[in-house]
Amino acid sequence: MLLVGTRKGAFFIRGDEQRSAWTVSEPSFLGHIAQHLVLDPRDRRRLVLASSTGHLGPTVFLSDDLGHTWSEATQPPAFRSGERLGRSLKSVFWLTPGHPSQPGVWWAGGSPQGLFTSRDGGDTWEPVDGWNDHPMWETWAEWPEQNTPDGSMLHSINIDPRDASHMYIGLSSGGVFETVDGGLDWAPINAGCEASFFPDPYPEFGHDPHCVRLHPLHPDRIYQQNHCGIYRMDRPEGRWVRIGENMPKEVGDIGFPVELHPRDPDVAWVFPMDGTDVWPRTSPEGRPAVYRTRDAGESWTRCDSGLPERAWFTVKRQAMTADNNDPVGLYFGTTSGEVWASKDEGSSWTCIAAHLPEIYSLEFAEPAADAEPASKSNP
Repeated sequence: MLLVGTRKGAFFIRGDEQRSAWTVSEPSFLGHIAQHLVLDPRDRRRLVLASSTGHLGPTVFLSDDLGHTWSEATQPPAFRSGERLGRSLKSVFWLTPGHPSQPGVWWAGGSPQGLFTSRDGGDTWEPVDGWNDHPMWETWAEWPEQNTPDGSMLHSINIDPRDASHMYIGLSSGGVFETVDGGLDWAPINAGCEASFFPDPYPEFGHDPHCVRLHPLHPDRIYQQNHCGIYRMDRPEGRWVRIGENMPKEVGDIGFPVELHPRDPDVAWVFPMDGTDVWPRTSPEGRPAVYRTRDAGESWTRCDSGLPERAWFTVKRQAMTADNNDPVGLYFGTTSGEVWASKDEGSSWTCIAAHLPEIYSLEFAEPAADAEPASKSNP
């Protein structure tokens, strides 16, 4: 099943076992922003939705029956009342389930660049003071100005599967940051990453990561799609290597999403965009393609079979996902409301949904065997 967050609601797309026939549900929360919809992989039952509604503002909704019924979080993410900077949460942007050893724990990133956590399955949320009140927060974060088009946000919350206290986050803009003590303290981890919009193109912080992914079976390897290229880091070395320089020069290495093979840390996919001049953020020269590496970025292969010869696609940072099958299925959603699927690891593509609202996020989900997704749900 695919979970689709759009500008005008949330949708469920369910495929058969062969990934050949797909059914699109009726919308949930029609007319409201569904920023990020995630199924808890620990119980495979609880859905958590980051949403913005006209009358409630930024909030979180929960469902334990795969979207048949929903309830709003008793205490949604928010900065502390009366806090010194006067920050007000504009959106809940990113959701990440907690470590497998911590059932019920969730993490959320917002705009402006706040971090929040829940310990009861998403019903009540608290600010992470170690980040939000860090003495360097005003320096690291883009505050009070927010110069990125959709506002500056905290995203790409990655938890080390070996250690629940070890996490990475991405700031747009700000950079990549790391904690080794569960969020009590943080440090920038941007060495080797370019920020060409600064006089010093290699600052300690101030970068614009678009998406950061940690490999689940090889957590010492991290990939990053940045405003200034595609990068890989192999720990304990704390330096980014620009693997995007191996992309075709006429295509470049600018984009928003990066997705990883669930079992092979050398395999990753990106969706390039036009980052020249005024940053159209569409497929370079109107020729959409996914690019795949099988050697950790040493080389890249263009994957466009089945995609339109000419189309001006835009794919946002949360709108690409992979399943766990063999071969891996890969999926991306466009701002023009199409969902494209590949069941051969990107080699060929089929459109499985069209005419949806602008797609913000796309997540693969494996519900519990006895859980039935909603066919029609419109709170």
